[in-house]
Amino acid sequence: MTKSNATVQIIAGPGAGATNELRPLKPLADIPIGPWPWIAGIIAVAAMVLLWWWLRRNAGRSLPANPEPIIPPHVRARQRLEQALGLLSDPRLFCIAVSDATRLYLEERFDLHAPERTTEEFLYELQRTHHLTAGQKETLAQFLERCDLVKFARFEPAEIELRGLHRIAERLVDETEPAVVEQSPSPNAPPKKEGSKP
Repeated sequence: MTKSNATVQIIAGPGAGATNELRPLKPLADIPIGPWPWIAGIIAVAAMVLLWWWLRRNAGRSLPANPEPIIPPHVRARQRLEQALGLLSDPRLFCIAVSDATRLYLEERFDLHAPERTTEEFLYELQRTHHLTAGQKETLAQFLERCDLVKFARFEPAEIELRGLHRIAERLVDETEPAVVEQSPSPNAPPKKEGSKP
C-alpha cells in the first residue's frame, strides 16, 4: 500500500460515511430578547414615515440649479414699454399697456401702490412722496389723465400722440432709475498709469 492510499484510508476510514441518513434537527433554544427589538422596530417605522412626509412636503421646493437673475425695475419697465409699441394700432390697449408699465415701475422702484388705485388716489399719494420732483409729478399726472381719456372715454388720439405718451413714460424711467455706483478698486489692485483709459 502506498503512502497516499494510507492517507485516504484514514480519512475515509470505517464508519465515516456509513449512513446516508440526515440527522434530526436540534430543538430551538429559548433566548430571552426583551422589549428592545420591538422598540427599535417602532423607531425605524416612525423614522421612515417622517422621512416620507418630509420628502413629499418638500418635493416642489428644491432650489433651481441656475437661479433666475434679478431684473431691476427700470429694465423691466423698458421691456414692457417696448412691448407696448406693438399695440399702437389699438389706442386703448396701447394706453393700458403704457400706463400699467409706468404704474408697475413706480410701485417696484418706490413702493408706491399704483396698480391697485384709481388715478385720483394714486395722484393724491404721489403728492406726498419725495421720490419725484414737482415737475415729474406734474408730468406724470398729465400722462395718466391722458391715458385715462383713451382707456375710459373712448378718445382715439393719432399715432403721433400715442408715441408722445410713450416718450413721457420712457423719460420718467430714465430720470428716476437708480444711479450706477462705480466700485472702488480693490486695495491689492495695481495703480493705474497716467494717461491710461479707466
